Amino acid sequence: MPGENDEKVSRCIIITGISGSGKTTTLHHLEDQGMFAIDNIPPSLLPQLFDVLRTHKAAVEHGVAAVVDVRGEALLHDLIEVMGFLRRSISDVRLVFLDADDAELLRRFETTRRRHPLGGIPILEGIAWERDVLAPIRDIADVVLDTSGLLPTAFREKILGELGSSREHVTLIVSSFGYKYGVPKDCDFLFDVRFLLNPYYSEELRPLSGRDDAVQTYLRNLQESERLMTSLLGFLELVLPLYGNTGKMQMHVGVGCTGGRHRSVAVAEWIGAHFREKGWVCTVRHRDIDKEARW
Repeated sequence: MPGENDEKVSRCIIITGISGSGKTTTLHHLEDQGMFAIDNIPPSLLPQLFDVLRTHKAAVEHGVAAVVDVRGEALLHDLIEVMGFLRRSISDVRLVFLDADDAELLRRFETTRRRHPLGGIPILEGIAWERDVLAPIRDIADVVLDTSGLLPTAFREKILGELGSSREHVTLIVSSFGYKYGVPKDCDFLFDVRFLLNPYYSEELRPLSGRDDAVQTYLRNLQESERLMTSLLGFLELVLPLYGNTGKMQMHVGVGCTGGRHRSVAVAEWIGAHFREKGWVCTVRHRDIDKEARW
């Protein structure tokens, strides 16, 4: 039994509509926004699902997005009743109905070479059947969106705009590394800070790392560090939201020095602290920080 002090899911987006209209794509976009995503769930299980997700961090903080459609067959008929229950128990519930014209839907099925979910009937016949069965659900939808002719970027812009979701929910990953151990292969940007004076050559600082106050103070006192951080942070503040605008929900920045223990670690820590303070989701990793700890 959930405890009295358990948090609960306060946001829910139910996605339904005609097959081929973009339900799965919409689910992926909402998942990129941090929501807990689930595809093809019988409506009657939704209340139980929200009870279970009381302890799930992403579900509590960002909400739940679920696709419910004709793949559930007769189970779909419970959706209208379940929506009434959800509206009474969850503060922010929205039912999104996606549609497109017949020609567009037919083109999408032919492009992907997928059969209609009902199987055994022509695609256009299946679409007509769906429109008839889903008409009562469409009537109670909070958002009805026609996706005909929308290219991927425009589709994302429209669905997130309709649902009031952030376009800047980009996760920033900052990795320090040592060039002597190789360059990371999956970074979007690489910054070389080997031009900064190396604390390694100080006997007092050598055993420490860029996480330690003494090393950070040493580096902050360098004129080059101040100029570097002003330019570097300004650049990242420019490009980070632009990444979100184009649909890329993660940006990986690599910061390298010779051994990956002092200079790159300190700079990576400064970048992380700066963007976390501004409200961005930021993870800082130090790939090579322990490889020269013996010195």
